[in-house]
Amino acid sequence: MCRHLGYVGTPVPVHEPVTGGEHSLRQQAWAPREMRGGGTINADGFGVAWWTADGTASRYRNAAPVWTDPALDEVLAQITSSAVLGAVRSATAGMPNSREACAPFTDERFAFSHNGVLPEWGTVLSAVAPSDLEAVTDSAAIWAALRPRLATGDPGKALAELVGELAAARPDARLNLLLCDGRTLWATAFYHSLWVTHDGASVTLASEPTDARTRGGGWRAVPDHSLVVARPDSVTITSI
Repeated sequence: MCRHLGYVGTPVPVHEPVTGGEHSLRQQAWAPREMRGGGTINADGFGVAWWTADGTASRYRNAAPVWTDPALDEVLAQITSSAVLGAVRSATAGMPNSREACAPFTDERFAFSHNGVLPEWGTVLSAVAPSDLEAVTDSAAIWAALRPRLATGDPGKALAELVGELAAARPDARLNLLLCDGRTLWATAFYHSLWVTHDGASVTLASEPTDARTRGGGWRAVPDHSLVVARPDSVTITSI
């Protein structure tokens, strides 16, 4: 499907969470290890979001494979942020390959990514107005359905409730969602792999570990059907 990653913690160059480690998110675009039947590579574009000092989300996206774009190393390396959300895309058959279809999807506060697929999304999310879609994809529709919920409630509750509703409508849906507001990461593990690592100064959630630290204070797998709320000093995992 896709691979995504979220980082919150000590300010870093924006490219670092995406390119760092021997199995970086960039490498996962062409050599993923845990796709679980959701494709073989993630070459249909990528995107990176970060937050400015006033808490506003910014982003860069490209429909080309992440390894072909020098901006990641030459431009994003010059920007520093305490939060980064990155995604590499494997487009579902029949969905467009365009910059607008690449995560992260953003508003002024939040950035969002979806790793998975929602079959028959046009029927399941028929209440979403076409004018609210940034792209004609399941991920863009999920983002459009999530946004009004974020305006009225707790982001973690909003994610969990939306996943529950979508899974009830389509039990075959794959719904790993990732959300960040520059201070907190919220994520669901719903069919696809999700890992977490934190050290008190920073926290990273990722589809796959970006390095080999899988013991002690390193990476740990998030159980399926879970909601994660992560900050640099705390990680909470609950069942959904």
